[in-house]
Amino acid sequence: MNRGPFVDTNVLIYLFSADAARRLCVEEILAEGVAISVQVLNEFASVARSKLRLSWKQFRQVRDRILPIVAVPLPLTLQTHIRAVEIASQNGFTIYDGLILASAIEAGCKALYSEDLQHGQVIEGVRIVNPFL
Repeated sequence: MNRGPFVDTNVLIYLFSADAARRLCVEEILAEGVAISVQVLNEFASVARSKLRLSWKQFRQVRDRILPIVAVPLPLTLQTHIRAVEIASQNGFTIYDGLILASAIEAGCKALYSEDLQHGQVIEGVRIVNPFL
């Protein structure tokens, strides 16, 4: 099932950027319809609280504005973990980047928007795209 592009946490965080061009870029990406995973939501909560200093109430308000414009977040399953370990070990990625890619693959996404991975690289049919280049 194709859900549009998959969005990594590091892209979503730019919704809070002082850089208007990057913030607008993310808003346009989200308007396309995107896929995320529960892992992205967890990482987003962690960064929102620790780096952006949002209260839990503020985080919930932001999360609740994002959820209606994304496809249903993909769960993390044992199969996702197994695939993520293979992807991470074969490509020298962290387990967290492996989980992002495994979720994108399982969702049938053709693109993964991330600035942490190599722009243009294709992993199991998913092209990594740095939307800020």
